[in-house]
Amino acid sequence: MNYIDDLALKIEHELPVQLRPDDHSTELYRLYGLLVLLKGEHCTLQDVHDAWSAWMTPQQPHHKALIPFPNLTAEQQEQDRPYLEAIQRVAKQGFRDPSGS
Repeated sequence: MNYIDDLALKIEHELPVQLRPDDHSTELYRLYGLLVLLKGEHCTLQDVHDAWSAWMTPQQPHHKALIPFPNLTAEQQEQDRPYLEAIQRVAKQGFRDPSGS
């Protein structure tokens, strides 16, 4: 397992099962893993939405939530909070290369 997939798996395991996407979720979790590396504990709801938007675009390019974060309702923005908190929890654990390198 490489370091991106390790982070992705950790983020997935931080989420309640009912919040985990069913299809093509590996790519989403990899994007969230990238947020751990780039933003760490400073990741924001907007960062999570932007990563989700990059993931959703090829699947459903006309999804109603594929709009800039500030244009979402407060309720829509808050839907990203569990993912943000999972990313931040993994970031707090610190990055360790699973290969031991």
